[in-house]
Amino acid sequence: MKPSLLSRVTTRAGEAGAGVYTAVLSLILLAASGAIGLLLSSPWLFPSLGPTVMLIFGAPSEPSSRPVNAVVGHAVAIVAGVACLFLFGMNGKPSAPSAGLTLGYVLAGALSVALTAFVLHLLKLSHPPAGATTLIVSLGVIATPSGILSMAAALAFTIIVGWGINWALGERPPEAVR
Repeated sequence: MKPSLLSRVTTRAGEAGAGVYTAVLSLILLAASGAIGLLLSSPWLFPSLGPTVMLIFGAPSEPSSRPVNAVVGHAVAIVAGVACLFLFGMNGKPSAPSAGLTLGYVLAGALSVALTAFVLHLLKLSHPPAGATTLIVSLGVIATPSGILSMAAALAFTIIVGWGINWALGERPPEAVR
Protein backbone atom coordinates (compact mmCIF):
# COMPACT_ATOMS: atom_id res chain seq x y z
CA MET A 1 0.00 0.00 0.00
CA LYS A 2 1.28 3.44 -0.96
CA PRO A 3 2.07 5.76 2.00
CA SER A 4 -0.48 8.50 2.65
CA LEU A 5 0.13 12.07 1.56
CA LEU A 6 0.52 13.07 5.22
CA SER A 7 3.25 10.44 5.69
CA ARG A 8 5.05 11.56 2.56
CA VAL A 9 4.81 15.25 3.52
CA THR A 10 6.07 14.50 7.03
CA THR A 11 8.99 12.47 5.66
CA ARG A 12 10.01 15.22 3.24
CA ALA A 13 9.26 18.37 5.23
CA GLY A 14 9.08 17.18 8.84
CA GLU A 15 6.63 18.51 11.38
CA ALA A 16 6.42 21.88 9.59
CA GLY A 17 5.15 20.06 6.49
CA ALA A 18 2.64 18.10 8.55
CA GLY A 19 1.53 21.36 10.14
CA VAL A 20 0.96 22.98 6.74
CA TYR A 21 -0.94 19.88 5.58
CA THR A 22 -3.20 20.00 8.64
CA ALA A 23 -3.68 23.77 8.41
CA VAL A 24 -4.58 23.80 4.71
CA LEU A 25 -7.07 20.94 4.95
CA SER A 26 -8.59 22.38 8.14
CA LEU A 27 -8.95 25.77 6.45
CA ILE A 28 -10.65 24.26 3.41
CA LEU A 29 -13.09 22.09 5.37
CA LEU A 30 -14.03 24.71 7.97
CA ALA A 31 -14.43 27.39 5.28
CA ALA A 32 -16.76 25.02 3.39
CA SER A 33 -18.79 24.36 6.53
CA GLY A 34 -18.95 28.07 7.27
CA ALA A 35 -20.02 28.83 3.68
CA ILE A 36 -22.88 26.34 4.00
CA GLY A 37 -23.86 28.03 7.25
CA LEU A 38 -23.89 31.41 5.54
CA LEU A 39 -26.06 30.08 2.72
CA LEU A 40 -28.48 28.45 5.15
CA SER A 41 -28.28 31.16 7.84
CA SER A 42 -27.54 28.35 10.30
CA PRO A 43 -24.80 27.63 12.85
CA TRP A 44 -22.56 25.42 10.69
CA LEU A 45 -19.37 26.75 12.28
CA PHE A 46 -18.92 26.44 16.04
CA PRO A 47 -16.05 25.79 18.47
CA SER A 48 -16.03 21.99 18.63
CA LEU A 49 -15.60 21.67 14.86
CA GLY A 50 -12.08 23.08 15.16
CA PRO A 51 -10.60 20.37 17.37
CA THR A 52 -12.53 17.67 15.49
CA VAL A 53 -10.98 18.77 12.19
CA MET A 54 -7.55 19.08 13.82
CA LEU A 55 -7.82 15.45 14.96
CA ILE A 56 -9.09 14.23 11.58
CA PHE A 57 -6.24 15.83 9.62
CA GLY A 58 -3.49 16.22 12.21
CA ALA A 59 -3.74 12.93 14.06
CA PRO A 60 -5.61 10.53 11.77
CA SER A 61 -3.97 7.46 13.30
CA GLU A 62 -5.21 8.28 16.81
CA PRO A 63 -8.20 6.21 17.91
CA SER A 64 -10.04 9.34 19.09
CA SER A 65 -10.02 10.69 15.54
CA ARG A 66 -11.78 7.66 14.03
CA PRO A 67 -15.08 8.53 12.32
CA VAL A 68 -17.08 6.32 14.71
CA ASN A 69 -15.54 8.07 17.72
CA ALA A 70 -16.38 11.48 16.30
CA VAL A 71 -19.95 10.60 15.33
CA VAL A 72 -20.81 8.80 18.57
CA GLY A 73 -18.92 11.35 20.67
CA HIS A 74 -20.78 14.35 19.30
CA ALA A 75 -24.14 12.52 19.31
CA VAL A 76 -23.74 11.60 22.97
CA ALA A 77 -22.63 15.17 23.69
CA ILE A 78 -25.70 16.70 22.05
CA VAL A 79 -28.07 14.37 23.89
CA ALA A 80 -26.34 15.01 27.24
CA GLY A 81 -26.31 18.76 26.62
CA VAL A 82 -30.02 18.89 25.78
CA ALA A 83 -30.92 16.64 28.73
CA CYS A 84 -28.97 18.80 31.18
CA LEU A 85 -30.34 22.02 29.70
CA PHE A 86 -33.88 20.77 30.41
CA LEU A 87 -32.99 19.07 33.71
CA PHE A 88 -31.80 22.35 35.22
CA GLY A 89 -34.56 24.48 33.67
CA MET A 90 -32.29 26.48 31.39
CA ASN A 91 -34.04 25.72 28.10
CA GLY A 92 -35.46 28.84 26.47
CA LYS A 93 -33.42 31.18 28.66
CA PRO A 94 -30.74 33.50 27.29
CA SER A 95 -27.44 31.66 26.89
CA ALA A 96 -24.75 31.76 29.56
CA PRO A 97 -22.42 33.88 27.39
CA SER A 98 -25.09 36.53 26.79
CA ALA A 99 -26.94 36.56 30.13
CA GLY A 100 -24.16 35.48 32.44
CA LEU A 101 -23.32 32.28 34.21
CA THR A 102 -25.95 31.08 36.67
CA LEU A 103 -26.07 28.11 39.03
CA GLY A 104 -28.35 26.32 36.55
CA TYR A 105 -25.84 26.73 33.74
CA VAL A 106 -22.93 25.67 35.93
CA LEU A 107 -24.76 22.49 36.92
CA ALA A 108 -25.98 21.81 33.37
CA GLY A 109 -22.51 22.35 31.91
CA ALA A 110 -20.62 20.33 34.48
CA LEU A 111 -23.04 17.41 34.44
CA SER A 112 -23.24 17.34 30.62
CA VAL A 113 -19.46 16.99 30.32
CA ALA A 114 -19.39 14.36 33.07
CA LEU A 115 -22.15 12.34 31.38
CA THR A 116 -20.48 12.62 27.99
CA ALA A 117 -17.13 11.52 29.40
CA PHE A 118 -18.73 8.63 31.28
CA VAL A 119 -20.70 7.26 28.32
CA LEU A 120 -17.80 7.60 25.88
CA HIS A 121 -15.48 5.89 28.37
CA LEU A 122 -17.91 2.99 28.75
CA LEU A 123 -18.21 2.71 24.97
CA LYS A 124 -14.43 3.01 24.54
CA LEU A 125 -15.04 5.76 21.98
CA SER A 126 -13.10 8.74 23.26
CA HIS A 127 -13.44 11.98 21.28
CA PRO A 128 -12.37 14.98 23.42
CA PRO A 129 -13.96 17.65 21.17
CA ALA A 130 -17.34 16.26 22.25
CA GLY A 131 -16.72 18.00 25.59
CA ALA A 132 -17.00 21.32 23.78
CA THR A 133 -20.13 20.24 21.91
CA THR A 134 -21.96 19.34 25.10
CA LEU A 135 -21.01 22.68 26.69
CA ILE A 136 -22.20 24.59 23.61
CA VAL A 137 -25.61 22.97 24.05
CA SER A 138 -25.88 22.85 27.86
CA LEU A 139 -24.84 26.51 28.18
CA GLY A 140 -27.57 27.49 25.73
CA VAL A 141 -25.24 28.75 22.98
CA ILE A 142 -26.94 26.51 20.41
CA ALA A 143 -30.07 25.17 22.03
CA THR A 144 -33.04 25.54 19.68
CA PRO A 145 -34.26 22.48 17.79
CA SER A 146 -33.25 24.03 14.45
CA GLY A 147 -29.85 25.03 15.86
CA ILE A 148 -29.20 21.55 17.18
CA LEU A 149 -30.23 19.97 13.86
CA SER A 150 -27.88 22.38 12.06
CA MET A 151 -25.13 21.49 14.50
CA ALA A 152 -25.68 17.77 13.86
CA ALA A 153 -25.70 18.33 10.10
CA ALA A 154 -22.49 20.36 10.25
CA LEU A 155 -20.83 17.65 12.33
CA ALA A 156 -21.95 14.94 9.90
CA PHE A 157 -20.71 16.99 6.93
CA THR A 158 -17.37 17.72 8.59
CA ILE A 159 -16.72 14.13 9.66
CA ILE A 160 -17.82 12.57 6.36
CA VAL A 161 -16.02 15.07 4.12
CA GLY A 162 -12.94 15.16 6.37
CA TRP A 163 -12.53 11.41 6.32
CA GLY A 164 -13.40 11.35 2.61
CA ILE A 165 -10.49 13.72 2.00
CA ASN A 166 -8.25 11.61 4.22
CA TRP A 167 -9.29 8.45 2.37
CA ALA A 168 -8.58 10.09 -1.00
CA LEU A 169 -5.14 11.14 0.27
CA GLY A 170 -4.30 7.64 1.49
CA GLU A 171 -5.16 7.87 5.19
CA ARG A 172 -7.18 5.07 6.71
CA PRO A 173 -8.77 5.27 10.15
CA PRO A 174 -7.23 2.93 12.72
CA GLU A 175 -9.10 -0.27 13.42
CA ALA A 176 -11.63 -0.18 16.23
CA VAL A 177 -10.12 -1.24 19.52
CA ARG A 178 -12.64 -2.92 21.77
